[in-house]
Amino acid sequence: MPIKDCKLYIVGIGPGRTDLMTVAAQQAILESDYVIGNTTYLDQIEPLLPGKKVITSSMGEEIARARHALELASEGNTVSIISGGDAGVYGMAGIVLEIAEKECASAEGADADADAGTRIQVIPGVTAANAAASILGSPITSDFASISLSDLLTPWEDIEKRISGAAASDFVIVLYNPKSRNRNTNFGRCIEIVRRHRSGSVPVGLVKNAYRDGERAVVTTLERALDYDDFVDMHTTAIIGNSESRIWGERIITPRGYHRKYDY
Repeated sequence: MPIKDCKLYIVGIGPGRTDLMTVAAQQAILESDYVIGNTTYLDQIEPLLPGKKVITSSMGEEIARARHALELASEGNTVSIISGGDAGVYGMAGIVLEIAEKECASAEGADADADAGTRIQVIPGVTAANAAASILGSPITSDFASISLSDLLTPWEDIEKRISGAAASDFVIVLYNPKSRNRNTNFGRCIEIVRRHRSGSVPVGLVKNAYRDGERAVVTTLERALDYDDFVDMHTTAIIGNSESRIWGERIITPRGYHRKYDY
């Protein structure tokens, strides 16, 4: 399918509440003829969908969803393809652009300019890391690393190396996709790896359903994190502090370093 002049928005809708979406994200959806996405995310933006041609799909159908969006856009339609959080952080932006790149190369030659045949715009959104951090206080104020514990697309050996490297480097660590019904040991394995490098007193924050119905948050420590193993699931974002992070009441503070330079 040659990609002609088209307009395709890859929209990050943040946690899912319309008041936490960017104006640009809302405008992109309102401008669109078609809105394509996972049913869970489309349900969250239902107030923006009247009058739109809505195409739903399930988890695991990302490639088909991306191809369908590109095809509709190539036919002259304005299309929004929806991602939770930010589309560029474990979202739809990567696969849509990869498929567009491949189709442009097939149609016009391997050296084709990706911008010559299509108009694709990625609309940023509030990430799960940002949403969870805001509920916990300021746990990611300093350098942090985001790691997905899903090994569906990334071998566990690679994930393990990344966890170990981030832990040894004293990064705050944000964990996406920590646990599912069929992948229920990776969170525990991750905590064990981090504990090789950090004190058990390091703060850990767990946020489930950030800014959605059923929101819950737990502040604990690395040595007690697995006490909450049943709390953790695919709707949970976990944040592991660094050596300077501390608990203040029900919040986590990770200093930026002002205390080293200023008296306050």
